[in-house]
Amino acid sequence: MLTIQSLSITALEKIIVPVGTYTDRNRLASLFESFPGFDTMRTFETFQAEKGSYWRVLHDAGELLLVGLGDYPDARSVYGALRSFTQTHRKLLDQETGLFLDNGLIPHSSNTVPDRTPAGKRKPVPLNGLIPFTEICVSGVLAGTYQLDQRETAGSAHPLKNLTLVYADSPADSTALTPDKLLEAARHGEMLADAQKTAMHLINIPSNRKNPVQFAEMIVEMTAELPIDCEIYDEVRLQREGFELLLGVNRGSEHPARFAVLRYNGTSDGDCPHLGLVGKGVTYDTGGLSLKPTASMVWMKCDMAGAATVLAATLAAARLGLPIQLTTVIPLTDNLVDSRSVKPGDILNSYSGKTVEIADTDAEGRLILADALSWMVRNADPDCIIDLATLTGAAVRALGSQAAALFCNDRELEHLITTSADETGERVWSLPLWDDYNAELHSDVADVRNLSGKPTAGAIAAAKFLEVFTENHPSWAHLDVAGTVFGDTEFGKMKNATGYGVLLLVNVMKHMN
Repeated sequence: MLTIQSLSITALEKIIVPVGTYTDRNRLASLFESFPGFDTMRTFETFQAEKGSYWRVLHDAGELLLVGLGDYPDARSVYGALRSFTQTHRKLLDQETGLFLDNGLIPHSSNTVPDRTPAGKRKPVPLNGLIPFTEICVSGVLAGTYQLDQRETAGSAHPLKNLTLVYADSPADSTALTPDKLLEAARHGEMLADAQKTAMHLINIPSNRKNPVQFAEMIVEMTAELPIDCEIYDEVRLQREGFELLLGVNRGSEHPARFAVLRYNGTSDGDCPHLGLVGKGVTYDTGGLSLKPTASMVWMKCDMAGAATVLAATLAAARLGLPIQLTTVIPLTDNLVDSRSVKPGDILNSYSGKTVEIADTDAEGRLILADALSWMVRNADPDCIIDLATLTGAAVRALGSQAAALFCNDRELEHLITTSADETGERVWSLPLWDDYNAELHSDVADVRNLSGKPTAGAIAAAKFLEVFTENHPSWAHLDVAGTVFGDTEFGKMKNATGYGVLLLVNVMKHMN
């Protein structure tokens, strides 16, 4: 629950105070000088506010929890510092904890961010306003309450249940710090945090509890109370309509494939941008007959992260009431080993009518996305399309876990995505879609192969394969998120979901208007 109140010694026993190295220390000292029991000026001068640091400051009526944001108050540092603090130092928090917000916490001059950025680096985007600062702070704090533990005998729940925004009575900018505006921004942050936690929860569920049918049922349940029209195609309809790549990948499974279509219209007259979202939904990937090594296979419950991310972003758009039209499609299957499994060398038809030679059954994600993209172009005809997929190890080898690989055929859409990535801190890096790479997918026996067979440019070859099935749509982007959606986090000692992509997609939607 979110509430708001003015700053006073009786406000709350525990108050989180985000502090950057740029913060106006004199202002903070003056605001907290009425709190007896500590030297305010010495406290705020002594705390260095390095990113990830914290300091407990006791006073006669409670405790201030200073959280360091580092040098630049961009979304990545603010969100990351607060999420990590809330999760890692949960024992310091009470059920009712405050979050202090004030213009003195953010810079009011672009001089705090370097004007010149070295080649190959993007300039941090400062949160030059209390409204975006509030949204990202609340999102970070509440996302940090996520519980990874799936056991029925799980440990104690996160202590933080109620977050109270605490603000000064005499703000430097009273217009920006209106309680109603702050609370609205905080509620937006809460919805974004809920969406991220939904995505992380879905990704972290073990595959035996989210087979394609179960995942489809979850989608129906999650959208039931929202202004989202949900339609699930079963195996009979998929066969009738020609989803032969999706059904081909599904041949080795004991669970039938599903195809989810979600529609959201944020305006009554439909006069708004129409975005198509596609998410790879492989609920578990053994590699098929091109079997993965055990070390690679153990984490493959995350191979539906693209699906979880576009679903969570769609839920967030509906809850926020964004003025946008959305069509989201999610192809669902697992990729298992059976006597019926697709074999290397097989030729499959597709929804588009093109034939595909299967060079490797572990390149299955691009197959189900191909059918989904073709369906999107032919049936929804959106203004632009963005697909997300844990598609290639090549993207991970190129960019690690710090950024997703972006492929885009439209400069305007590419700029929109990269700008949103810079603003949210969910980084992307553009790679080419040059026609020079077309030869990588040549087949003597089919229209296209699903793998180039070369040990180079694997992420690009996968994107070029998908491009074939966009049917020359003028505005399409592919995000290979294999390195960013699953990895090392503060939520556990083993690899788990990061929540990457939700903030990015929602921010793209906001900028489309």
